[in-house]
Amino acid sequence: MRTADSVFTPIEPTAAPASPISEAAAEAWIPRTCFKNGPPGRVGLELELLVVDARGSTSPVDTRGSGLRRRPVLLRELADGGLDGNLTVEPGGQVELSSRPGPHLSHTVEVVRRDLAAISRRAARLGFRLVGEGVDPIAEPVRVLDDPRYAVMERYFDRWGPAGRVMMCSTASVQVNVEAGLSAPGRRGPSAAFGHRWNLLHAIGPALVAAFANSPRHAGRPTGWKSTRQAVWATLDPARTRAPRPRPGEDIADTWARCSLDTPVMIIRRDRGPWTAPAGLTFREWIRQGRAAVPDRAAPSLDDLAYHLTTLFPPIRPRGHLEVRYIDAQPGPWWTVPPAVITSLLDDDAAGQLALEITGPVRGRWRDAARLGMADPMLARAAVELLGLAATVLAREPRDRRLAGQVEGYLERWTARGRSPADDTVADRAEPDGRTEMDDRTDGLTDRPGEAVGEQIGDLS
Repeated sequence: MRTADSVFTPIEPTAAPASPISEAAAEAWIPRTCFKNGPPGRVGLELELLVVDARGSTSPVDTRGSGLRRRPVLLRELADGGLDGNLTVEPGGQVELSSRPGPHLSHTVEVVRRDLAAISRRAARLGFRLVGEGVDPIAEPVRVLDDPRYAVMERYFDRWGPAGRVMMCSTASVQVNVEAGLSAPGRRGPSAAFGHRWNLLHAIGPALVAAFANSPRHAGRPTGWKSTRQAVWATLDPARTRAPRPRPGEDIADTWARCSLDTPVMIIRRDRGPWTAPAGLTFREWIRQGRAAVPDRAAPSLDDLAYHLTTLFPPIRPRGHLEVRYIDAQPGPWWTVPPAVITSLLDDDAAGQLALEITGPVRGRWRDAARLGMADPMLARAAVELLGLAATVLAREPRDRRLAGQVEGYLERWTARGRSPADDTVADRAEPDGRTEMDDRTDGLTDRPGEAVGEQIGDLS
């Protein structure tokens, strides 16, 4: 997230001296850096979007040859001034629009809406469209960024099969950034506490994955999953992609510090040579062993630790704020609904407590949510109740009533019918002029029995 004028300060490599960091210093630095005290209210958004050819072609935008050469031009044009947020490119050419955190959700949504309209117009002038879909339904994953970070990441995730390249090059999401809360909320109420906010975001996760599932196809075939994007993440290195589990009596900030240090190092930056790390070397072991573990590099510094944290990808990532990462990119204007649901449940004491009760029977069912989506009766029931509860909370605040209407519209169109966007056919996505959300890219796609996601992105069993 962009940091200018921001209370959200993402963890990035710093200009700190390269002196070695001790294990005790690392254990102390991570909690106070990843869980900064911040009263609830401020919200930031990150929209990842696929870039598709606007000429109605059934093929993806060419990312090789002339298409690759056009990418820098496209990005310069899209980001050519006048945006409040920041525009970046993902490894496969997806674009990400990151807002600054606004004082409340309605403010952030309006700012992002203006930025999105601007970059959509610019993309149209260049012959492209920006599309909200959790996984590219047509293109094979091709990395277009020649960057040492992504080269090493690609090689690292190849150990888990092709899912890593799909994740890097073919996925898109709606990410919601909220304050981590307060270590001692006092009169702010339970919704302001670190632990409550962390637990609630995880508790509602499976039901929201089901409700907002929007990635049933990849590379021209149905995958057998409603949220292929979530399935892909579940396939990868569990040490860095799954939620950390607290030990008895351990608070979440200390849990995150312990688990972060015990996660294998993915990338070790060097002035010369590849950025690879010894297989299985945890950051804690690197601190303890120094040059004995990595002979061609000095012992890790605070800067190395900050960089290591950017290579961790759990469903909720603490970065000073909390980054909610489990929502598929949404079709058309519906990207506003996931942040509206999440923030309304998170910042209202009574709604948060009720949400915990609603999601008790489906807690931890991430895999079922990804595979079955709203076809699972328990997940569907929880999703309907959560979205209805969110709409009620939003309707109480005049500035949020428009968002309440959008949540109600989503509920009526999909959730209350036991569906998500993943259940739509091409005809369901037709716009008034007869064109579809994907600009006819899905024309000619047919179900191919037996070609489930295990054959596309590796066995998820």
